[in-house]
Amino acid sequence: MSRYKFLASVVPLVVVGIFASDQIAPRVHPCIATAGSSVQLAEFAWLARHRVSFTARPTDATVRVRIVDSPESADFTVVDDAQTAELDGCAGRGPAELIGIDESQARAPTVIYLSHDGEADYRIYVRSRTFTVRDAAALVVGAHGGRRQPFVHAL
Repeated sequence: MSRYKFLASVVPLVVVGIFASDQIAPRVHPCIATAGSSVQLAEFAWLARHRVSFTARPTDATVRVRIVDSPESADFTVVDDAQTAELDGCAGRGPAELIGIDESQARAPTVIYLSHDGEADYRIYVRSRTFTVRDAAALVVGAHGGRRQPFVHAL
């Protein structure tokens, strides 16, 4: 009988702990501000208006993104290594347009090829605790609707 009492008292505490962890340490969804709005990675690809995927074969790509070694040579730069990183860089800009990363190339109209050399539609530099190179590439390409268009300026 004491086992049932123990389970009856522990299970609610575990459930409360799971929900409280989201409130204490909220998940950061990478977001970039664009000229008039913002673009953010969706937690689930199916929630997004635009979806992108990645490929290891350049012939399958619709957009090529080159990872560069210096911010000066990049079209888009992400650096957030300050002591206090802002959790929501797009706050106050209204609802963000969601970009989803789909693991299936067949379901995503935009397929990104990441490389460290060669020709590219976009050049990115990323040094971040919250953004991966894939996150930054998805956001930059998604901000342009998956089109091959060089970034005019970085924000």
